[in-house]
Amino acid sequence: MNVNNESTSVNTHVTPAVQNMQNKQSSLSSTVKKNRRGKFVGIQNKLNIINLYKVKIQQPYMKYTDLMSSISKETGFGYNTVCNTVKDYKKNNKVKLPNKKKFRPTINDRISEFDKNAIRQKIHSFWSKHEIPTLKKMVKDLNDDADLPSISRTSFQRVLKELGFENTKLNMENALTEREDIVVCRQKYISDIRRYRSENRSIYFLGEMYVNTSETCGKIWMDRTLKSHREALIVLHIGSAEGFVEGGLLCFELNKNTENYHDVINDKFHNWFCGILPKLSNNSVIVLDNISYHSVKVDPIPTMAWEKDTIIQWLKFKGCIIEKPMVKHLIMDKVKEIRHLHEKFVIDEEAIKSKKIVLRLPPYHCYLNPIELAWATVKDHLKYNHTTFKLKAVKKLLIKAVKLITPGMWANFVRDTIEEEDKLFNIDFTIEEMFNEKKSKVTEDIFSDFSD
Repeated sequence: MNVNNESTSVNTHVTPAVQNMQNKQSSLSSTVKKNRRGKFVGIQNKLNIINLYKVKIQQPYMKYTDLMSSISKETGFGYNTVCNTVKDYKKNNKVKLPNKKKFRPTINDRISEFDKNAIRQKIHSFWSKHEIPTLKKMVKDLNDDADLPSISRTSFQRVLKELGFENTKLNMENALTEREDIVVCRQKYISDIRRYRSENRSIYFLGEMYVNTSETCGKIWMDRTLKSHREALIVLHIGSAEGFVEGGLLCFELNKNTENYHDVINDKFHNWFCGILPKLSNNSVIVLDNISYHSVKVDPIPTMAWEKDTIIQWLKFKGCIIEKPMVKHLIMDKVKEIRHLHEKFVIDEEAIKSKKIVLRLPPYHCYLNPIELAWATVKDHLKYNHTTFKLKAVKKLLIKAVKLITPGMWANFVRDTIEEEDKLFNIDFTIEEMFNEKKSKVTEDIFSDFSD
C-alpha cells in the first residue's frame, strides 16, 4: 500500500491477511472493539474497511445493507462511516486522506445569545438585591432554572470570560463583576443616548438577522452571527419609535457555494447603508453594534501583527518620528497615544456627510437595541408558520412578518429598552456603593480594634 499526501490507492490483490480475515469472521465479530463515536478514523482504518469490502462483495446474494452492516460489525466502525468510506472509494477509485480539522463547537458556540443575555441579567439581579453573586451561587441558580441550559462550573467560567466578567474580592468572597472597560462603555453609551433624546433627535436602531432554512421552535437571538456559510437569509433593517423605515428592508440569500461570504456581506451592507441615509431625518442618531462589517476602518491602525518597519512608516506618515532604536512594544505605545486621532470608521464618515452620527452599543449588550425585540417577533412568526425549507418561501414569509411589526409595537420596544438602560445605569452605582460599604465597614473594624 502506498500512502501519499493526496490520496491512497487500495490494493486490487487480496492479500493472505485479508483472506484469513474472511475465514475468521465469526471470531472477529465477538472480539473487535467498537470505535468510539466521534473518534478520528485514520487512513489505515479506511483501507481495512475497503479491503474487507472487496472480499465480501464477491459473496453472492448478499444485500448491500447487510454487507455494510457486516463490515461495520467486524471492523467496529459505525454503519454510516462504512457506507461513506465505500461510497467515496467507488466514486474516486481511491481512499482520500481524512480531514483532521473537524469543527467542534465550544461552549460559547453552543449557548445562544438569548441565554448569554439571561446570564448577564441574572448576575445583575443579584446585585440589585444587594446580594453578592459568586460563581458557586450562579452555577446553582443557572442549573435550577428550567428555561436555561444546565452547565458545569468549568464551562460556566468560559462563558463568563467571554461575557467580560471577572472575580473581584468583596467581603471575603469572589464577587462576579464586569471588566472596567465594559462598565465604562455602557455608562458612556447610556449617557450619550440620554443626551440625544433630551436634544429631541430622531434615534434609529439598525440591526441584522440571519435566518436558517431549518428554523424550529426555540430561543430567540440564536442567529445574530453567521457561524458558517450554509444556506441562509441575511436580513438588514432599521427603525425607530415610529416604526421600520419605509424601503429599509434588505433581504438576500447566501448559499453554501458562496465564496468569500464575508466580503459579500461587507459590500452589500456598505451599499445598503449609503442608500438608507437619505431616508433618515437630518441630525439623527444611528445606533448599531460592533459587528466587523460595521467597523471597517478608513485607515487601518497598526497592531502587533504588523512588521516593525511598517509600523514606523505609519507613525512617520502621521507626523510621529522615531529618532532612536525602540523595541516593538514601545513603538506600539506611540501608536496607542495617537490612535484616537486617526481611528475613523467608513460608515461613520458616510453618516457625517449626510448630517447624521453613529452611536455604537457597548460590547455584549445587543438587548439594548430594540430592533432585537422586533426580530424576536419576526422569528416567532417564521418558526410557527413556515411549512417548507426552501429559501424563496421563507423569504416571502419573512417579508410578510416584517410588515406585521407596527409603529405601536416599535414604540413599546423602545420603551422597554429605555427601562433596561435605566436598570443597567443604576446597577453600576449599586455595585459601587456595595464595595464602598464593605470597605467602610472594614475600616471601622480596624479603628475599633485600636480604640480598645
